[in-house]
Amino acid sequence: MENVNPIDADWLFGKSTAPSLFFVNILSSARLTRHLSNLTMNTDISVLIITRNRVETLLWTLTHLVALPEEPPIIVVDNASTDGTPERVRAAFPTVNVVALSTNQGLNSRNIGVRAAQTPLVAFCDDDSFWEPGALTKAVHYFRQYTHLGVLAGKVLLGEEERLEPVCEAMRDSPLTSQLPLPGPAILGFVCCAVVIRRQAFLAMGGFNQQFAIAGEERLFSVDMLASGWSLSYAEDMVCRHYPSPVRDCSHRIQLLTRDTLWYYWLRRPWYYALRHTLHIQQRSRYDENVRKGYRAALRVLLSLLPKRRVVPIHVERQILKIESFY
Repeated sequence: MENVNPIDADWLFGKSTAPSLFFVNILSSARLTRHLSNLTMNTDISVLIITRNRVETLLWTLTHLVALPEEPPIIVVDNASTDGTPERVRAAFPTVNVVALSTNQGLNSRNIGVRAAQTPLVAFCDDDSFWEPGALTKAVHYFRQYTHLGVLAGKVLLGEEERLEPVCEAMRDSPLTSQLPLPGPAILGFVCCAVVIRRQAFLAMGGFNQQFAIAGEERLFSVDMLASGWSLSYAEDMVCRHYPSPVRDCSHRIQLLTRDTLWYYWLRRPWYYALRHTLHIQQRSRYDENVRKGYRAALRVLLSLLPKRRVVPIHVERQILKIESFY
């Protein structure tokens, strides 16, 4: 058997204080590394939530977000809630930046929140969704690696059953192509409760179109981002949990989605496709009252929309057609 230095033997079998100091130094170094990593994360990425009158759900969500190892700055933009949301959030979570609006700004509240952020990346959440530990670290890594990346959508698991959000299935199987490398499939849409955006690109685009409703904003924004030269991608290893609130007005939601879809076609698509989709909606409106209300709401502002019409470039239209033919 090879001779063992007595000092080494003491270290191995605990007869000296030197090993303990050695391991203390290792542990201290690891803690310092984690601390420095969190400091870096604090300057890289923020979490943004917009909310209105769902304070209990919001407080539950914030307990998960403040526990994230990345310790990101959290911004809550409150759309003139009447349930005491700003006061209760400030009392329970003093480190959260609460932007209390005097009127309900709707979709524009996301734009307000992004402008309030002080980091180059902003991760969106709803008041009923939160990122898993490590997801934001991966996002920062991907945005550093792919400097042309403007939007990165995460994988959404629904409820206690952890069902995959159907939109994520579509993004995972996306038929789109990209000439530039990406962390995952190229996409032209996302779920706004689980996406990270590059703040510079978002603000340069003017943010979300304020005429659109929440849940109808992603499509127009996505094609505009691609037309401006930014890439959009899906990362299946960047996970977000979503517990959809039962407090939803589905009828009103269908009306707004119908309206916003027509606006998207009229604002960005060639007339052939815009008219074809308009006829499709018009036919459906005969049998569905909510579709009919959305169709009429869209028509009421048609003339005011036309001056803002800007058809997407041909390379973006080709990508859109890949999606429409694929699904």
